[in-house]
Amino acid sequence: MDDDIMELKKSLYGFSGLSEEDFLFGEPFWYRRTIKKGDFFNTQGIVCKELGYITKGLFRLYRYDDGAEEERNLNFFSENQFLSSFPSFVAQYPCSYFIEALEDSEYLAIKHEHLQQLYERSNTWNSFGRKLAEGNIIRSQIRIDSLLFLNHEQQYVQLLEEHPTIAERVPLYHISSYLGIKNPSLSRIRKRIREKKAVPPL
Repeated sequence: MDDDIMELKKSLYGFSGLSEEDFLFGEPFWYRRTIKKGDFFNTQGIVCKELGYITKGLFRLYRYDDGAEEERNLNFFSENQFLSSFPSFVAQYPCSYFIEALEDSEYLAIKHEHLQQLYERSNTWNSFGRKLAEGNIIRSQIRIDSLLFLNHEQQYVQLLEEHPTIAERVPLYHISSYLGIKNPSLSRIRKRIREKKAVPPL
């Protein structure tokens, strides 16, 4: 069993309490995918057929704003996270967003139809599906709350808590888009944070 499968196994065990027997039954359904920087995991208007588990790399979920004539980043996904356009994947209707690789990336994937077979196979795989859906709902709610109740600096700090190396891995305009600000404003936020860290505690 290679390292990536071991990481998937560890994540599934911790996430849903999957049994060894259930994991071994489901393991053949997972397959390895590589994707080049700038290529797409899924695109707008296409039904999302895969659930991915990122072993290497970084992705952004975005949508084109026709009114502003620019792309709007809505979320990022990085190592050891499950990757999908979840509403499209769960309901099997056309996706409203694009998911693009921001780096050369690798992930383990399972098809929607095979995951449904696993749900029918055991309660623990069913529990995995339920917890995956719940986790996505919680993540979406946290994002909504941050937009409503946090200032841009607090949102940036929250982003770094989830993706600590993101500022070194992507052009800053992607982060500015996520925060809904321009690059100069993000530069000021980063400067304030550096200054705060430089001040020793009393």
